[in-house]
Amino acid sequence: METIVLGVEPRIIKKKEAGKLRLRGVVPAVVYHKGEETVAISVNELALRKLVHSAESHIIDLQFPDGKIKRSFIKEVQFHPVTDRIIHTDFQLFSADEIIELEVPVSVSGDSVGVEKGGKLQIILHALTIKGKPEDMPDHIVVDIAALGIGHSIHVREIPMEAYSGLQIMDDPDAPVITVLASKKEAEVTAEAATATAS
Repeated sequence: METIVLGVEPRIIKKKEAGKLRLRGVVPAVVYHKGEETVAISVNELALRKLVHSAESHIIDLQFPDGKIKRSFIKEVQFHPVTDRIIHTDFQLFSADEIIELEVPVSVSGDSVGVEKGGKLQIILHALTIKGKPEDMPDHIVVDIAALGIGHSIHVREIPMEAYSGLQIMDDPDAPVITVLASKKEAEVTAEAATATAS
């Protein structure tokens, strides 16, 4: 997994301060680690947006003005309900031997037989919560969709993890990750056939 350096500034928590930061294109955030005091920081919105909307997960080295670097990952992001701008972020620190839970994006490989027959591919879970050591975390989880037919889904429990030794998916095993939906035309034909059979 790639490590990204992100410059941050300490901030003082006070009334209306967060709103003033956002007007300057800066996002208020916090850095925390179990057993340590939570630190309030601010981050450049554009730099943060690139990380949040990336197709891959990253380890983030938070670089403070004094040169100190703290290794972290993004634990939670809050978005504005109307503008979808990032309004707050939580960074969690970790040590090298620590077991963490990280959201890792889902990536697909292969050409689905269902899509080739006119179906529409739908990714339901764009990221999976993975538990393991930071050094073992992948940039993304690759799911082979070649055998996926129309009306079928790949569930969490069906994702092979042999290539990701030491890692565990924490999401509901029965949750669908990727599915192939019938096209609107095919769905209408199926519905008409079912009606004809019933009558």
